[in-house]
Amino acid sequence: MNNHSPRKILVVRNDKLGDFMLSLPVFWLLKQHLPDCELHALVPEYTRDIGAACDAIDQLIVDPGKGAGLRKQGQLLRTLRAGQYDAVITLFSTSRIGLLLWLSGIRYRLAPATKLAQVFYNHRLVQRRSRSEKPEFQYNLDLAEYYLQAQHIPIANQPQPPYLHFEAEQVARLKREFLAEANIDNDPDLIIVHPGSGGSANNLSTEQYARLLRQLPLTPARHIVITAGPNEESTAQSLASQLGEVPHSIYYSRQGLVNFARFLQNAALFISGSTGPLHVAGALDRPTAAFYPRKRSSTALRWQTLSRATHRLGFMPPEQAEAEDMQSIDIDAAANLIAEKLLSANKRQ
Repeated sequence: MNNHSPRKILVVRNDKLGDFMLSLPVFWLLKQHLPDCELHALVPEYTRDIGAACDAIDQLIVDPGKGAGLRKQGQLLRTLRAGQYDAVITLFSTSRIGLLLWLSGIRYRLAPATKLAQVFYNHRLVQRRSRSEKPEFQYNLDLAEYYLQAQHIPIANQPQPPYLHFEAEQVARLKREFLAEANIDNDPDLIIVHPGSGGSANNLSTEQYARLLRQLPLTPARHIVITAGPNEESTAQSLASQLGEVPHSIYYSRQGLVNFARFLQNAALFISGSTGPLHVAGALDRPTAAFYPRKRSSTALRWQTLSRATHRLGFMPPEQAEAEDMQSIDIDAAANLIAEKLLSANKRQ
């Protein structure tokens, strides 16, 4: 590393779970090109543990959030100053964070050139994310690439999925425990369905999910698992009640986000709306089938998963329907495509 190479970089992505997962390629790109540089992440409490599970992140700093009082904001400012960062790359900025970073004295401050918050940064990249012309993870990568180019660091190969991975034995143990609790004697492929939603995008109804699942080619070697996080139990139970004789079980995530992510690594296929767990599955490079509104800020292109291209499918309302009319999605066609493109690649009889 030459004398001008950064020793420590802070990356900010302090909003929702899905947004944070889509920032993981940034850490891997920076770690690949700056192997001796410490990479720190500013995140909310909710994503701290899963951030710690990413090998490309060296340290986590918790943002107390905009609702925290002046004392906690002051504590965060002191932490930022003590970090003595060579640079900060803010993937999504607010005026509060921008002000704190400016006050922290970090010399190189990079953020998208959008909204009032940009005045606190001395380096900006025009992105026009509102147009949703590329995936969110690519907008994030563009900022990291801009920084590397500014440091005259040639960009080699892009990082490839998976961006998150857990030890095989940990993953297998969780599956064994689940199968034992569900009284499942064989070792089936798990088709994991998450019908809950964080509320940022419209989702399918449980009736639509039930119709979809009933049409998938289910064999004794495949088992449907309906997952539920906190406050999602009733949605999972509603879907389960509509599946009739279709073999299925419910997995209640009650042991934290990291354990839930470990369980998702078992998925032969993950199906959901545009929500945080979808992007966890994508970061794990699990095959994903996702349902999105057609609203410009929420499209399948903008919020595609991190799974490799052959491992993902996205569905939206047709052009003639309202952008957020999820009822207009052709569930029968979606089921056929999922069976053909995702399940056939992992066929077990």
